[in-house]
Amino acid sequence: MQFSTSKADGVATLRIAGDLDAVTAPELRPSLDALLAERNPRVVVDVSGLRLIDSLGVHAVVSLYKKAKDYGGVVTVQGLSDQPLVIFKLLRLDRVLLS
Repeated sequence: MQFSTSKADGVATLRIAGDLDAVTAPELRPSLDALLAERNPRVVVDVSGLRLIDSLGVHAVVSLYKKAKDYGGVVTVQGLSDQPLVIFKLLRLDRVLLS
């Protein structure tokens, strides 16, 4: 998994590529915590390079969404396709998180 964060025009963007699963999700935690600590009003999770996501990967994204919502932030996901899109649709997260 590869990930990076950037900020522009008041929007924090987290880009995730590769596989977000039980092995790699813990590597993402410090970046998620940093985004939350900064209390970004808008966070976009760009997963256009994501090939695979499992339950722990979904948990990481949903956790970011819920914790940001607690302080009034908005988290959206963009670029879903293939297996990650199927998972998000199966869990009906596409209705809440897709931008």
